[in-house]
Amino acid sequence: MSSVLTRIRPIHRAVALSLRLGANTEGSSYAATQSRRLSPGKNSVVDLQRNARFYCSRMAKTDGLLFRQLFEVESSTYTYLLADTNTREAIIIDPVLETIDRDLSLIEELGLKLILAVNTHCHADHITSSGLMKKRIAGLKSAISKFSGASADILLSEGDKIRFGKHYLTVRETPGHTDGCTTFVSADESMAFTGDALLIRGCGRTDFQQGCAKCLYDSVHDKIFTLPDDCLVYPAHDYLGQTVSTVGEERKYNPRLIKSKDEFVEIMNSLNLPKPDKIDISVPANLVCGLHGL
Repeated sequence: MSSVLTRIRPIHRAVALSLRLGANTEGSSYAATQSRRLSPGKNSVVDLQRNARFYCSRMAKTDGLLFRQLFEVESSTYTYLLADTNTREAIIIDPVLETIDRDLSLIEELGLKLILAVNTHCHADHITSSGLMKKRIAGLKSAISKFSGASADILLSEGDKIRFGKHYLTVRETPGHTDGCTTFVSADESMAFTGDALLIRGCGRTDFQQGCAKCLYDSVHDKIFTLPDDCLVYPAHDYLGQTVSTVGEERKYNPRLIKSKDEFVEIMNSLNLPKPDKIDISVPANLVCGLHGL
């Protein structure tokens, strides 16, 4: 019996371009901002990547759950590694091509058996490493929403359970940023991996890739804000150095999502942002698990 999901689909590539746009920083490059803040040299981000591991060994609330939050500096993307401490079965959420060696090294160091690489949606700002990981780890499967338009071994639907050891994440469909956005919720509802649907004090943009402001508002309010107040929110992207929030915080303080639906739609329709720098490269690649042109 497979410990991931019972529905296996043909393998290809899975994910495209994702937006890391927070409440007041849409269209800006967080990596560039951090570069200027931390070091005035033009190669400071590269130097940081060389000299730092960029992961945080955060504690999980759930007994027997190993959890790591990792960071990719160029696209300001968070990758999440979860594992059963007993069976050592592990999954990785939103892995990035540029950090594949770091991620696989950590997995090996921790003695984990990676069984699934899953994307919250088809990203527009980076290329997923899930396809390349499959080439380097025997038996690894890929997964993404069936509404993403991307290919993967497993196409996810509302209510599906992503299992690893005794643990699982439940799939909640949260479209709006893209048609295929999903949020993954831990069995005890103590953690939610929200992708770009809900960011810390922000949300993903809705002006491309099947974006729909009304849909995103409903998704967040119906599928995420209904979780317990103390449920930890782990987004796909960084917002000015914040690594985690809670449902209660976002319900109270998120400057866009505390508005009425009509006000939210007006805000989202008035952003007038340039398209993501890598969208024309990332989306085609992510539609085939990040393997396009590799």
